[in-house]
Amino acid sequence: MHLPFCETKCHYCDFFSVPALGQDIDGTLQAVLAEARTRAPLHPKTVFIGGGTPSLLNENQLHVFLTELNAITHFQDSATEVTLESNPESVTRDKVALMLDHGVQRLSIGFQSLEPQTLELFGRVHSVDQSFRAHDAARAAGMQDLNLDMIYAAPGHDAAGWEKALKRVLELKPDHLSAYNLAFEEDTVFSRWLRNGEVQKLPEEIELEMFQTTREVTRQYGMHAYEISNYAQPGRACKHNENYWANGEYVGIGPSAVSYVNGVRGGSPRAIAPYIKSINKAGHAVDWTERLSPRQSLGETWWLGLRRSAGVTPEKARAAAHFTEAQDPMLPQAELLVEQGLLELVEGSFRLTQRGIPLADRVAAEFLGDGDS
Repeated sequence: MHLPFCETKCHYCDFFSVPALGQDIDGTLQAVLAEARTRAPLHPKTVFIGGGTPSLLNENQLHVFLTELNAITHFQDSATEVTLESNPESVTRDKVALMLDHGVQRLSIGFQSLEPQTLELFGRVHSVDQSFRAHDAARAAGMQDLNLDMIYAAPGHDAAGWEKALKRVLELKPDHLSAYNLAFEEDTVFSRWLRNGEVQKLPEEIELEMFQTTREVTRQYGMHAYEISNYAQPGRACKHNENYWANGEYVGIGPSAVSYVNGVRGGSPRAIAPYIKSINKAGHAVDWTERLSPRQSLGETWWLGLRRSAGVTPEKARAAAHFTEAQDPMLPQAELLVEQGLLELVEGSFRLTQRGIPLADRVAAEFLGDGDS
């Protein structure tokens, strides 16, 4: 579920989000719930409430929203994982306690950096101290499953500083860590700064050093790199996102949310007013769809699955993509990448080698194509 409100728009963010000031938050929440009544599955296995910054909602808004969502879907009886995204400035012990009372089992807090100048560069409104206070408040309230988000390779970063910050975060013993290499996405402040020469990307060798540092340090703290940018204590991998990487089905609800069901991908408007108007008129806000061929779906299953340390099992990939042809069009490409030393075949699954891991995006993209069979 996508709740698009933030205190401010971060300079690197390409997700649909808007500053909350002056927005009709209650009206949007009611529209999201109205959409859930028509489209949300009963008894979901996982729920992910993202944004935006869902923790920005006040306690009454959270109470009403989560109560209504449970009345519609009965997620508290079925879901093995319910995640809510947050930023440090809007996390309090009382608010986390309320989340727990309403079925939220997992909290994700966006630390992003432990350097004040980098937080300012990112456009974040919280301080380093607020990040640690938010963590402490969540634990004090009883949150047992906690993810912390960090970003590395920002302008001015170096490997030594990143290692120090990473260890400081891991000393908190989070259950899960998401550590992302800063991306200069289109239509962001950072991409404009890059074009204008106001900031510069770090050299690739420095980014690679930071990536390798992340994998080494998280391993020292008992965390498993189960996906390129995600690390977890045993049993704490994000189940919701693992479904994405397995190219499983999901229903997205809210402005700009995307769904993937029965081979059809569809999404809602990236704007609040058209979203609410569509909900009021039609009961849903899906304004675009595309049907993937089994061949396209199979390619995406490999593209997504190779990000996972478990890799891709061809038989499972074909089943996920509903691909029934006898000839698997992905195997020749996989075997070629094995010859090149970028993939390896281990117990029936193709996975990235140590040489291939830093090139994950390029390697995985080799499986995307325009096949229409």
